Amino acid sequence: MKHLRKLYGTCLGTAVFILASPLAAQATAPASTSFPVYSSEAAGSDFSPAKIAALEARMQKFVEDGDAKGIATLLVKDGKVISHMQAGLRRVSDNAPITEDTIYRIYSMTKPVTGVALMTLFEQGKFSLDDPISKFVPEFENLTVVKSVNADGSFEVEPLKRQPTMRELMSHTAGFAYGLYGEDPSNKMFKEKQILASADMKSFIDAVAKVPLMSQPGERWFYSAAVDIQGAIVERLSGMAFGEYLKATVFDPLDMDDTGFYVPEADYDRFSDVYGYHPVTKEFGRVPFPQVAFRKSTVKMESGGGGLVATLDDYARFCQMLANGGELNGNRIIKPETLKLMRTNVLKDNQKVNIAGTLTPAAMEYLGFGLDFGTIKNDGSGKVPHGDGTYFWGGAAGTWFWVDPVNNLYFIGMIQRFPQNGPPTDFRGISGKMVYDALTDK
Repeated sequence: MKHLRKLYGTCLGTAVFILASPLAAQATAPASTSFPVYSSEAAGSDFSPAKIAALEARMQKFVEDGDAKGIATLLVKDGKVISHMQAGLRRVSDNAPITEDTIYRIYSMTKPVTGVALMTLFEQGKFSLDDPISKFVPEFENLTVVKSVNADGSFEVEPLKRQPTMRELMSHTAGFAYGLYGEDPSNKMFKEKQILASADMKSFIDAVAKVPLMSQPGERWFYSAAVDIQGAIVERLSGMAFGEYLKATVFDPLDMDDTGFYVPEADYDRFSDVYGYHPVTKEFGRVPFPQVAFRKSTVKMESGGGGLVATLDDYARFCQMLANGGELNGNRIIKPETLKLMRTNVLKDNQKVNIAGTLTPAAMEYLGFGLDFGTIKNDGSGKVPHGDGTYFWGGAAGTWFWVDPVNNLYFIGMIQRFPQNGPPTDFRGISGKMVYDALTDK
């Protein structure tokens, strides 16, 4: 818990949370390690202690109900820890518990980190948001766009009406596909060519250049490989390997020393397993595939869109930097005005945030997208609990976070499970409702 101690000092030593269920008790951190829960002294009078306790109990219940093997969450307001709980297992083979230094796959929670790194180059005058992407990726100068699809699956393409811009790249409106979902020609080509498994940045860019865009630039929002492209641009603009630039500009200044593109062998015991739902046993079991191992030998391209692992502590340092307007402990990562630019919705009214058709039209009305952050609109109707302008994202293994500038708070949740085919569980929605229900001064 060294990073949380660095961040929050003595307010952490408030209590030891004794988990009640047999499974949770079995998986509690070693007795020599304590972690904080709600403290009225630390938190002031903003939150209801009973409702914070209910929040922690509900997070623990996800483990008891089998929705997650292990979970860790953190709620911070005004730089003070309101709630920090953990329960369950990081590894079932030997009942190794979730601990404060457990390492998690954060997958797409890599995207905001990549965006922040790219915007440090924006601040250096290396690019403008209105620059065409092809200025930095000339391989994209002759991109085409899917014009029509025939009944037999064949399709026609047309030329670009104009080049997509850096702003569109960072807001997923440039037209690129991803290959994670969708049966359109562009996403099919991503999957068939296994573009996300490219050996390096060059082969990735070369492969993407051969795939037609899904739509003309600026026409629609589609969750895409745009942030992996951003990683390649970081390399080209900085003259450094992507991982080296992240380390120099983000990880080292923030003391995020457990964050990277693979888990060192010396730290591998701290790495959580990741679980998937088995349609026959109806349970979550360990996923054994090499792609989820995050060993140095299994990692190919350093993925700006989903390649990082991190501890809860490390991501808390990143979020605290965001909450502070781009600075932490005297180390400024980006300027406040740059961060505000990133967390401000840039979508037009006809551009809706929706991943794989999972959101209802009503939910989409309250979502926007900035530059590598999702955004939340609160119009005062009471339909969403978060402060207006809250920005957020999540990861494929279930991790989630949000930063609320109105209430000066952030929340991080860490689990390791792939939700595909499993019963739906709204970790983000449930935690969000309970956090704001506990906030008594909203």
